[in-house]
Amino acid sequence: MSYTRAFRTVGSGVFAGALLFSSAPLAAADQTRDDQWALDALNAESVWKISKGSGITVAVIDDGVNANHIDLQGNILEGKDFMDGGSPTPDAGDDHGTAMAAIIAAHGHGTNDGVIGLAPQSKILPIRDFGIEGPGLSVSIRYAVDHKASVINVSQCFNSTSQEELDKVSDAVTYALSHDVLVVGGAGNEADKGSKCYPAASPGALGVSAVKNDGLIWEGSNSGDFVSLAAPGTNIVSAKGIGNAYVSGTGTSDATAFTSAAAALLRSKFPDLTAGQIANRLVKTATLPDSEKSLPVPDKSYGYGIIQPLAALKDNISAGSKYGPLAVPESLKEKSAAAAPGTSDEEQAQADRKATIIWAVIGVVGLAAIGLIVLLLVKRSRRNMNNNGGPGGTAASPQYGQQPYPPQQNPYQQPVSSQQHNPYQQQQTPPHGQWPPQQ
Repeated sequence: MSYTRAFRTVGSGVFAGALLFSSAPLAAADQTRDDQWALDALNAESVWKISKGSGITVAVIDDGVNANHIDLQGNILEGKDFMDGGSPTPDAGDDHGTAMAAIIAAHGHGTNDGVIGLAPQSKILPIRDFGIEGPGLSVSIRYAVDHKASVINVSQCFNSTSQEELDKVSDAVTYALSHDVLVVGGAGNEADKGSKCYPAASPGALGVSAVKNDGLIWEGSNSGDFVSLAAPGTNIVSAKGIGNAYVSGTGTSDATAFTSAAAALLRSKFPDLTAGQIANRLVKTATLPDSEKSLPVPDKSYGYGIIQPLAALKDNISAGSKYGPLAVPESLKEKSAAAAPGTSDEEQAQADRKATIIWAVIGVVGLAAIGLIVLLLVKRSRRNMNNNGGPGGTAASPQYGQQPYPPQQNPYQQPVSSQQHNPYQQQQTPPHGQWPPQQ
């Protein structure tokens, strides 16, 4: 069975439900900023003082993106249309991809006008491959990786009775992870407590559920052990696919876009962290609503909790292992086993180069020390000879004109302490708090 056929006959019902997204138009552009409750919930104003996602490309695999929308102009790259060829622009009535792109990277068009994304300085790589018409997510994910995306947003849900078709999607996620690209997928919107959606359920991907503005899980959100995080997903105002209008939507699609944007913020702030380590920061700082604090995590509805991008940017969190909390695909486990645990081939090569340099320095220093010792011994031998009057002489009296003075103290010599100071030892925190103060 072909991939497209699997979408049509098996995935189409699940797919339609997973893309629940109302498109009620919003008339006034100046009211939309106030309607973006999720930005306030995620402390966007404080987040933007640290990172706006500059230098990061987020691929949006969807029904196309309106690059001419006033709030997106300049932030949309060329991309690819796998459905009809040409430019990946949406057809009339197709608002989904543009809305996802705007949640991530819209920049608004005035102080209080239009919509603004959580990562407004990131760039969107639009890939038009949606539902039953495209070649399939495996092709699109690989294209995104090969065209330098750092994060891939898939606000889509695919399922099939064919394990072969599911494996193709998961293999593409593995390909992305092996190239240090983070795939973020929607959990789906059928209120299903067992069915898995791909790529959210693929090993190596982040599956995202949706919460309401009170922080509680949205009733339509799918749940399962593949859910890693939750994010705002109800009544989300965003850009429309045609013209400069706006729409409001609800679903795990929106939550997925917010999570992709949070990942873009982190990838911009911490360029040396791997995809798994970026996921680690999101997971370590996620939180549950007060009424759900007793839930063990990961929970099947919330995962590790609701994303907190400000904390993820600011908190002191160790980098962790290469893949962090992501489920590592078997093929990557085998590759990792061949190297040091948690070390990539490039990291291992860098470590080897550092070791070579260190040993070379030690060798040079050692030779210099030996040379100095030999020189001191020669000088001492000559001094003894002179003090003894040369070969066969005596030291009963000093030579003519020579004064028997005590050795001079070296003013630059440091006094020897009974306890040597370790320059790498961490100093105790002053009793009045850490400096600089944490905001």
